[in-house]
Amino acid sequence: MEFTIQQIADLLKGEVEGDNTVKVSTLAKIEEAQQGALAFLSNLKYEPYLYTTGASAVIVSDKLELKKPVSASLIRVADPYSSFSTLLAYYQQAVLASKVGVEEPCFMGVGSEIGEGHYRGAFSYIGNNCKIGQNVRIYPQAYIGDNCTIGDNTTIFAGAKLYANTVVGANCTLHAGVVLGSDGFGFAPQPDGTYKNVPQIGNVVLEDDVNIGANTTIDCATMGSTIIRKGTKIDNLVQVAHNVEVGQHTVIASQTGISGSTKIGSNCVIAGQVGIVGHISIADKTTIGAQSGVSKSVKESGTVIQGSPAFDYKQNLKAITVFRKLPELQRVLDELKEKN
Repeated sequence: MEFTIQQIADLLKGEVEGDNTVKVSTLAKIEEAQQGALAFLSNLKYEPYLYTTGASAVIVSDKLELKKPVSASLIRVADPYSSFSTLLAYYQQAVLASKVGVEEPCFMGVGSEIGEGHYRGAFSYIGNNCKIGQNVRIYPQAYIGDNCTIGDNTTIFAGAKLYANTVVGANCTLHAGVVLGSDGFGFAPQPDGTYKNVPQIGNVVLEDDVNIGANTTIDCATMGSTIIRKGTKIDNLVQVAHNVEVGQHTVIASQTGISGSTKIGSNCVIAGQVGIVGHISIADKTTIGAQSGVSKSVKESGTVIQGSPAFDYKQNLKAITVFRKLPELQRVLDELKEKN
C-alpha cells in the first residue's frame, strides 16, 4: 500500500511542511527508517535522528522548533504519539481486512450464525447456537464453545479459547492463547483435609472495545458473570479470577493477578506483577505501582499506592529511603550499645 504525505496528513488532521506529494509505503522507527518510510518523533531524546533519518516523512509536534534543516517532509500534529498510534491502527485494520472467507477444514455447529465479511481460519471450531457478528475474524485453532455471543469487528487470534456462554462485545481483540471462561479456583475444604470442587456455572462478559493480551485467563463466575467493562486493556499473562468486575478504560499490565469477587473501578492503572486479594474494591482512577500487593480496599478516587502491602506512594518512597539506610542505622545502634 502506498500513500502520499498529504493523504496521511488529512487522515491525522495535520499540516504538511515540505513536499506533500512524497509517497510512503511502510512505517519505521526514526533511527532506522529509509526512503519510502514514515516515522514519528514524540520523545525529544530522539530529536537528533530527525536531522539524519532516511525517512521520507516524519510525524512531529506542531510546537517543535527545528534546530537544523531536515530532508524529510514533516507532518505536524498536536500529539505525534497518538497520531502514529492512529495510523498503526488503520494499517492493522487494512492488513486484517485482507483476511476474508473460510479456510478448510473448520467447523461450525448447529444453530450458529455468523455475519458477513467474516474470516474463519483452518481448524477453528464454533459450537452450537453461537451468535457472531459482521467482520469477525477467527484465526486458526481458535475454539468457541456453545452459546457464545461475539460482536461486530472482533478479532480472535490463533489458539484462543472461549468456553460455553461467553459474551464478547464489538471491536474487541483476543490475542493468541487467551482463555475466557475456565473454572474459577473454587474448592470447599472438607473435615478430612481434602477439597471438594465447587461447580462454576457462571460466564465471562467482555463489553465493547476490550483488548486481552496473549495467554491471559479470565475465569467464569461461580454464579452470574465475571465482567470486563468497555474499553479496558489487559496485557499478556494476567489472571482475572471468578466474579471479578473491572471498570471501563482500566489498564492492567503483565503478570498481575486479581483474586475472586474483587471490584476494580474505571480508569485505573495497574502496573506489572501486582497481586490483589479477593472481595475488596478499588476506587476509580486508582494507580497501583509495579510488584504491589493490595490487601485492602481503596476507597478514594485518584489514590496512588505502591508496595507490599501497598500504601500511599509518597509514604512508600520515604519508607524505602529509610529501609536502604537500615544497615548504617544498625551499625550506629551497635556502637551506642557498646558505649553504654
